Amino acid sequence: MDLAPVESLGYFVPELILGVAVIGTILADLLVRRKEVLAVAALVAVVLSMLASVLMLADTPDTTLFNRMIVHDQFSLYFKIIFGLAAFATIWMSMDSREVDQVSQGEYYALLLASTLGMYFMATSTNLLMSYLALEFVSLTSYVLTGMLRNNRRSGEASLKYLIYGGVASGTMIYGMSWIFGLAGTMDYAGINEALTTSSPASSLALFIGVVLTLSGLGYKIAAVPFHMWAPDVYTGAPIPITAFLSVGSKAAGFALLLRFFYPALSSLGDDGQWQALGGAGWPQIILVLSMLSMTIGNLAALQQDNIKRLLAYSSVAHAGYMLMGLVVLSDEGLRSVLFYLVMYYMMNIGAFAIVMLVANATGREDFDSFRGLAWRGGALPAAAMAVFLFSLAGIPPFAGFIGKFYLFAAVIRAEMYTLALVGALNSVVSLYYYARIVRAMFLDEPDGSEETVSLDWSTGGLVAVLTVGTVVFGLYWTPVIGLADRSVRFFLG
Repeated sequence: MDLAPVESLGYFVPELILGVAVIGTILADLLVRRKEVLAVAALVAVVLSMLASVLMLADTPDTTLFNRMIVHDQFSLYFKIIFGLAAFATIWMSMDSREVDQVSQGEYYALLLASTLGMYFMATSTNLLMSYLALEFVSLTSYVLTGMLRNNRRSGEASLKYLIYGGVASGTMIYGMSWIFGLAGTMDYAGINEALTTSSPASSLALFIGVVLTLSGLGYKIAAVPFHMWAPDVYTGAPIPITAFLSVGSKAAGFALLLRFFYPALSSLGDDGQWQALGGAGWPQIILVLSMLSMTIGNLAALQQDNIKRLLAYSSVAHAGYMLMGLVVLSDEGLRSVLFYLVMYYMMNIGAFAIVMLVANATGREDFDSFRGLAWRGGALPAAAMAVFLFSLAGIPPFAGFIGKFYLFAAVIRAEMYTLALVGALNSVVSLYYYARIVRAMFLDEPDGSEETVSLDWSTGGLVAVLTVGTVVFGLYWTPVIGLADRSVRFFLG
């Protein structure tokens, strides 16, 4: 079903809420004296947007909107909920962050809401032009958010590097899209799919070039090797809440765009439920290589890190590699495992960065020494929560990360890609070493008496408690999430 622009507004409620909130935050910043009101207003806007998305899951039909530029379907609604959760946790963390206290509150929350809105468009784009504009929208707001600490040289350097890498990646991406547009004669994903279904073998090389160039922009967004070089510096220099937002929200947005581009546009679904790559471009083989490289290089680089934020940045690169395994297998089972893992990854990664923020607030540092003896410096609860998040990231049962990896590896083994599964398993073992280093520092290394006391306050403590409980509960009972992920593996092209 295709709707006219005016009729499309009825399906555009989550985006409208965020758009109004962005404008309202900018105006309110001129009038409100108590700046914490802006954070509360931003939280309310995100909650209302998520609620609208949840209500639409129940009974709204799949349709294309605004002359087929974006699409309304179960897949996009699933990701809107993830983006909303990421924005909610980031705003909550920002209210307790000493770094964020130094920045202009109105600009900060307006940009954060705008970036979330751009992520919504990344998940709903069904047109090459719209996909590119959405990615650029998110990227530009992310550059500014990364450099919000104006008096912090590290933050400014991170923002500049992010801008340079992002500019090169997006330029390469749009050049690749121009090749695909030249082959298909249309920017609409459905039209591209139809054109490639009937394309001649002679166009395979041109399509391969277009796919590789486009993948550079998408790989940059999810921080996959070799497009990951920005991540360690940006994660280290950005305010900790923004680092958490980029590690979860931006990565999920990249995967939403990646999945929608490669599956509905460049693949066809057979009667047996298996997908087949179109045009002879061989993109599953390319992603197979990127997956193994991302896992291996990410984990090996993390072994050498002494800064926790930088360690988690390389960990994020490795987790992009794990999630790419679900794309390689060309099946609904693989896609479902990616969607499911993103929710598990949200809880454990946001939780880990929340603990890093607590330690940084108390000590002004985020290295291993700042975590030394944390359990004996009034931080027994934060240390226990951090251990849960880290063991979950490593894939240790009975935590949510184990279940997420279980579904990914099950999809790979079912597709008989045993080498990929072996590489993933070996990398999981490697990752346990550097995660365990942090746990050892918190519980086994004795403080020398000069370290600051770290404790949970009610605000950050509430967020950490919810994420910790979720990481444990979804490791034991995950049926609702996997059911929703299974339902959301439905791409609507019209």
